[in-house]
Amino acid sequence: MALRFLGTTSDDGDCPTLCEIEGTDEILVQGERETDPEHLVHLRDVKPTETFVRVPRSLLTRCAPRTESPALQPFASISHLFREFRHTAWRLETRRGYASDRKSVKWTRFLAGEGIAQAPDNPWRENVRTQTAQGKRFERVRIVDEPPTQGQAFLLASAPSNVAAGEDIRNLTRADAERLRLPDYDFWLFDSKTVARFAFDEDDTTLGVYVTEDPAEVLAACQVRDAAWHHAVRTEEFARRVRSIV
Repeated sequence: MALRFLGTTSDDGDCPTLCEIEGTDEILVQGERETDPEHLVHLRDVKPTETFVRVPRSLLTRCAPRTESPALQPFASISHLFREFRHTAWRLETRRGYASDRKSVKWTRFLAGEGIAQAPDNPWRENVRTQTAQGKRFERVRIVDEPPTQGQAFLLASAPSNVAAGEDIRNLTRADAERLRLPDYDFWLFDSKTVARFAFDEDDTTLGVYVTEDPAEVLAACQVRDAAWHHAVRTEEFARRVRSIV
């Protein structure tokens, strides 16, 4: 089962660390092994397979989930949030491609070398226009490899139509994302209050979302947003940089 990074109190990224074992309600703790015999002698009901580690209290207070692991639900179950959020809808995109893009009409045109920067409004862009007209913000940071994958190049080429509708889309190289220790999963963050984390299969198809208002998960998402947004480059400028080196 895959591990999902929850947080660390180490600037070097070695330890101490908390990870969630996806698909379970279990947490993996990384820390310094406890070897003090005066401590070990007081531990009870110790199994031969068990070990003990020390971690700072701050790791648990900052990063440990406070609620049970949320159930996977259809993406459609959060569609109302894109209309009802009050201030900001923020997205992190980390994948090298998305099945939904490859199934779109624009994908065929993109592969044929046609321009896809301009597109008529669809329900998504119409809603973006409606919400941003009320002063709300739609924002994204997209992680891009060097050189960009085909799927990432498609998003760079098609981004102008979403930007024209009112989205603020920015990009960050994967090297910078790794340096900033950003997570390797996609999520939406609504009003710094609700996190919707995506689940994908191996073909980049969305399986659903895990929705939570757990304080630790929301705090982690807010910290990711602040770090990514600070370093990300507006998509127009990023696309120019990519074209200049291709």
